[in-house]
Amino acid sequence: MGEPLRIGIVGAGKISGEYLATLERLTSVRLTAVTDLDRGRAESVAARVGHEVAVAPTVADLVARDDVDAVLNLTIPAAHAEVALTALAAGKHVYGEKPLAADRKEADAVLTAAREAGLRVACAPDTVLGTATQTARKAVDDGLIGTPVSATAFMTSAGHERWHPDPEFYYRPGGGPLLDMGPYYLSALVHLLGPVVKVTGASSRPRAERTIGSGPRAGQTFPVEVDTHITGVLEHAGGALSTLIMSFDVRAAHLPRIEVHGTEASLSVPDPNGFAGPVEIHSGDGWQPLPVTAGYQEAGRGTGLADLAGALEAGSPHRASAELAAHVLDVMLTLLDAAAEERALPVTSTCERPAPVL
Repeated sequence: MGEPLRIGIVGAGKISGEYLATLERLTSVRLTAVTDLDRGRAESVAARVGHEVAVAPTVADLVARDDVDAVLNLTIPAAHAEVALTALAAGKHVYGEKPLAADRKEADAVLTAAREAGLRVACAPDTVLGTATQTARKAVDDGLIGTPVSATAFMTSAGHERWHPDPEFYYRPGGGPLLDMGPYYLSALVHLLGPVVKVTGASSRPRAERTIGSGPRAGQTFPVEVDTHITGVLEHAGGALSTLIMSFDVRAAHLPRIEVHGTEASLSVPDPNGFAGPVEIHSGDGWQPLPVTAGYQEAGRGTGLADLAGALEAGSPHRASAELAAHVLDVMLTLLDAAAEERALPVTSTCERPAPVL
């Protein structure tokens, strides 16, 4: 193994803690610098790490450092493309939180810049590289369910305002249940069944206002500016059909997270917002657990960085690719367009199904 991939973090908010917990136990990457609009937060991250980490005054200062090989972009979604393009222009690889960008134009700009610079861009979620999704994928690839016919994917909740003290951004343009949680479910479906070629959708906005349920602003109301219940049918390139429900309007449900149905058996797949969990198969004799057969063991947020580091060393494609993230973004935006236009629409982008983690 060569030298660790040296990482500079942009954005030291809450999610950075989950990444740090993983980075601390990875040997293939090493945190060397951090920056944040709030210098105090950046200093807190630097202080947590067991070796010296530089606190850069700005993003420009961080990407100019010789001890940064790749930028871990943990900024707000609206800034994802801007930070990625700044890092690429400085000759740095990028790993970013989801989504890749706010829209298709920004996503295309990031892909083009990386291609022209000969650099790598990776993007969350890396949860799909854990043992849950990868064990299910191996079952599909090994033919345990026969020919895949369909899948279901459900993310239902009563809304983030019940627990989040400042939930408004979930209900503004760029928010909503699909863009918030869809990347986990759609990335898993692409790993399991391949890219999507066509979508049909419908959506609704049952409530014009929401009420904050916790924190110092509890009881305050705010307007809902996006649809909060989205239903879609996705046609995969291999012919399987996935039914998707993403909702902030379901008080409670017994719905499974993901199921995949084939001509010979069905699979139950855990929440793709996590890395591990039981995978079960039903071929006529009740649900039976499958042993863990694939995926990164004891994975956490940041495992995708280790995958990127390994791919750079081996000269092979990394799995949490920007192309996959751009396709997932396009599928979500096309589904919202299909719902608004009340018709089926083709998905014009595609991607390679990432290599399995075996």
